[in-house]
This record gives sequence, structure tokens and C-alpha cells, in this order.
Amino acid sequence: MANVKAAFTKVAAPHAFDETEHHWNMFPYLMVVMVLLTLVALFHVWSRVTVLDLNLQISEADGAIREAKQEGSRLRLEIASLKTPGRIEKIAKEDLGMTLPTDVQIRPVQ
Repeated sequence: MANVKAAFTKVAAPHAFDETEHHWNMFPYLMVVMVLLTLVALFHVWSRVTVLDLNLQISEADGAIREAKQEGSRLRLEIASLKTPGRIEKIAKEDLGMTLPTDVQIRPVQ
């Protein structure tokens, strides 16, 4: 048994585990994870703000389209009222001094 004991005399003494050294070895990895999480959070906030801004622009564009359609309807109605034959005849008689032609002034075309 003396030989066996001599074989184990070269075994190193147990090493005391230093937890603070282990934590400092993990620090760069934790910092990378924290930076990545921060970047993801910032991207998420930026994308939400962008979506809200685009929704606001869409709402404003819809309002402008609705107003343009109403203006177009109003203008079509105004055109229709300006084209009435009675109005045109009234302006011709009162403002321009025109009269309806007499039978002598009318010549048939053959």
C-alpha cells in the first residue's frame, strides 16, 4: 500500500473557488446581452411611434380626400346651376342687351 500512497502524493491541493472572479468573467457577456436588449427595446418603441405617425398621416389624408370630394360635389352642383338655359337667357337679355331674333332675321339653311 505504500506504493499507492506514493502515487497520490503528486495530486494538487483543492483550489478554493473564488465567486467574484467568476462573476467578473461573465460581465462582458452580460453587458452584450443588456446592450442587445436595449437596442431591441429602442427599435420596438421607434416602430410603434412610426406606426402612430403613419396612422395620423393616413387620417389626415382621408379627411383631405373627403373634403375634396365634397368640394367636387359642390362645384358640379354650381356648374349645373350656371348652365341652366333660363339663367343664360336672363344674362344675355339684361347684361348683354341681346334679344330673341325676329322671323325676318331667321334664314333657313338648305
